[in-house]
Amino acid sequence: MPVPSFKPLPPRWLLKPTPEGADELAQTAVLHPILAALLVERGIDSPAKVRDFLVPRLASLGDPFDLPGMRLTVDRLLEAVDKKQSVILYGDYDVDGVTSMSLMYLILKAYGLEAHLFLPHRMEEGYGLSMEGMGRAMEQFGKPDLLVALDCGTTSLKELLWLREQGVECLIVDHHELSPDGEPACLAMVNPKLGKNYHYFCTAGLVFKLSHAMLKTRRLDSYDLKSSLDLVALGTVADLVPLVDENRLLVRRGLEALATTPRVGLKALKKIAAVDGLVQTHHVGFRLGPRLNAAGRLDTAFTALNLLLTEDTTVAMEHAERLESHNRERQSVEQQVFAEAMEMLGAIDDLESLPAIVLGSRNWHPGVIGIVSSRISRMCHRPTILIAFDESGMGKGSGRSIPGFSLVEAIEVCRDYLIRGGGHAMAAGVSLLESQLEPFRAMFSDSARLKLDTAALTPLMKIDAEVKLKDITHEFLEIYRLLEPFGQKNSEPLFLCKGVTPRLPGRVMREKHLRVMLTQEGAQMDARWFNAPIGNLPPPPWDVAMRLSRNWFRGQEEWQVGIEAVRTSE
Repeated sequence: MPVPSFKPLPPRWLLKPTPEGADELAQTAVLHPILAALLVERGIDSPAKVRDFLVPRLASLGDPFDLPGMRLTVDRLLEAVDKKQSVILYGDYDVDGVTSMSLMYLILKAYGLEAHLFLPHRMEEGYGLSMEGMGRAMEQFGKPDLLVALDCGTTSLKELLWLREQGVECLIVDHHELSPDGEPACLAMVNPKLGKNYHYFCTAGLVFKLSHAMLKTRRLDSYDLKSSLDLVALGTVADLVPLVDENRLLVRRGLEALATTPRVGLKALKKIAAVDGLVQTHHVGFRLGPRLNAAGRLDTAFTALNLLLTEDTTVAMEHAERLESHNRERQSVEQQVFAEAMEMLGAIDDLESLPAIVLGSRNWHPGVIGIVSSRISRMCHRPTILIAFDESGMGKGSGRSIPGFSLVEAIEVCRDYLIRGGGHAMAAGVSLLESQLEPFRAMFSDSARLKLDTAALTPLMKIDAEVKLKDITHEFLEIYRLLEPFGQKNSEPLFLCKGVTPRLPGRVMREKHLRVMLTQEGAQMDARWFNAPIGNLPPPPWDVAMRLSRNWFRGQEEWQVGIEAVRTSE
């Protein structure tokens, strides 16, 4: 396999200055100066805000009716309940899609309405409210009185007009960007992009707010809204939406609920994924989420949906094992796509001069190109779109970006070459004909060239604070753990520890990971360096860019250092 000639520059280390007001907060709130700096960096600049941030309460959740379209949506759903109408829930095949479907199904069931569940097939019907998907849904369940589109529908303007012609009313609960051509012809749409606030909810979070609004309108003593937080956390973390304000609160409480969930499906999934005890965002992002996603990538997402809804322990384990099998198959297919993409990159003579990467092939499975696109984007620090073409030349692409470049804006510039396209600034999808690949690539690259200069194309490692090993006391960690959950807009802090002496050679694990004891000024701490340059370690003493992580081992919580990068101390 040819190796790309382009070697990304090593990231530039940038230590953030101590934010203004951190010293004052450290004194008034009686906090370690480093913790005070981390909080001020997040906009937490008073003792009252510190209390609300570190120990958030569900009672602080905002009024769900502040969301656009909420009142109409609640009234129509309760009308369907009262009239025992036929309702189809039409969702998406990713984690946010199946968790929001589960939440909507369960709240309607609690009110006595058994809705029909429909998930499109990725290969045959594509994403969202497609004509093919809606046609199959009606063949399966008959023409409904109401269709509820979850995690899709916002940009389905033609499809919604067709649905209206069929005499079917539609509600949309979605968080994707609106089409430049306007809003869909639906009865009501709950989408935070329509308003000035709440711009961060994923669809699972929106269905939680919708459930809250329904319960405020018509109380149900038999339904505990807090019992749905495990599903909300799954969808929110997996969909990579900002963990700020209410989202952070929902995920904090949701991860706690996930650790002790009574759902037999999630218990089985956790067992298969070796998630025991403490559940953190990385467990969702790298263990639970990929397994739930795997079914929809290669086959149908109904396995994931059924796992979340089943009450049978045996069936739950069967679904979990099937998801595990799908995930292993997904990993194999992903590696094949990555290998061919690397060959294509290796054939480009002047890769480093390209501000963006667009690759396409008829050999690729469309279910994994988003993952591979993300890997290549991180590796080359370039906006990247990979496109899988079928035998007819129809292509489905998935893109990932870097800070400073919006994929959605670039897609609008390239709209003439696309059949459809949309998503978010950092992740988006496109559909186009193979004959349009080259002009699309040229226009997309031109858009990136205008937006990204050399500095933007050089990776930057932003370090939050300098710390000494002796600072990392039990008292420090007890407060530090309350900064969790970490994720988008509440990133896990990266620390700089200077002049550290490693106790080499350490212990090499699986031929590529290093476990080593770090010492500094009499203090020491166990560290793990994944994918360390074994055999080419920099000479000690080291400056270490590191994170602090807590784990659950044999029923006990333990802390360790995770090494991100090392350089020889100056």
